[in-house]
Amino acid sequence: MSNEKVWFITGSSTGFGRHLTEEALDQGYRVIATARKPEVLNDLKDRYAGAVRLIKLDVTKPEEINAAVSNAIKEFGHVDFLVNNAGYGSMGALEEFAEEQIRRQFETNFFGAVLVIRAFLPILRNQASGHIFNFSSVGGFVSFPSAGVYCASKFALEAISEALNGELASHGVRVTIVEPGAFRTEFNASALDVAKNIIPGVYASTEQFLGWLKENDGKQPGDPRKAARAIIKVAESENPPLRLPLGEDATVTIETKLEAVRKDIAPWRQLGVDTNFEGMTAGAIGG
Repeated sequence: MSNEKVWFITGSSTGFGRHLTEEALDQGYRVIATARKPEVLNDLKDRYAGAVRLIKLDVTKPEEINAAVSNAIKEFGHVDFLVNNAGYGSMGALEEFAEEQIRRQFETNFFGAVLVIRAFLPILRNQASGHIFNFSSVGGFVSFPSAGVYCASKFALEAISEALNGELASHGVRVTIVEPGAFRTEFNASALDVAKNIIPGVYASTEQFLGWLKENDGKQPGDPRKAARAIIKVAESENPPLRLPLGEDATVTIETKLEAVRKDIAPWRQLGVDTNFEGMTAGAIGG
């Protein structure tokens, strides 16, 4: 069964991007699959004939973003689902990172996604339709020791996504933040960047976290193909969520943080409220 709707997916060569690309094609959609080395996806051209287009894209290079977006519209005329999946994880305590590692993490995970979105916004607005999926992480809602740099890049992406959702609502464009937990992708191995200046015996959290990632590689509970099917189900929904936690671990961790935040605020709530000028009340920010 063919489907005229088109997906544009960054980071299609591995992990969630690869699984989502294949699942969308299996379900009859058309896909623009992008990667820094698109030749690794050549097998898809044979399997899915005219339904897939392969485009070179490094999201840290604006010229490649502009070319990829232009080529996508030239090939299929429109894009219905934009998936910002390209990214990787930098792990280590904040003091242990080289500055360039921190900047590079944000260049890919945050600025890369932002530039792709900005390139597509005029197209989606003119269509008065579309759905943007931004791949965050459970680490985009809950930060962990020795994952702070990675989590910060995802927190930033979530903030932009929340604002974007409000900005685009009147233009018929939806936004969903995807928050996976531990899935069997390359994240724990080839997609991992370790801080360059590990300080032995100082930050136990780094050793423990890196050990946990290595020990659990290939044993993660999440099935990335099932995640791809869940994303497509959301894409087909008339009332998609702003946030989509994937995996029981992600869901429980996010729920636990929400409760912890409420408990943390409660004893100090009145102290904070009393900082208003006398007689002044205010609604929610932006209300």
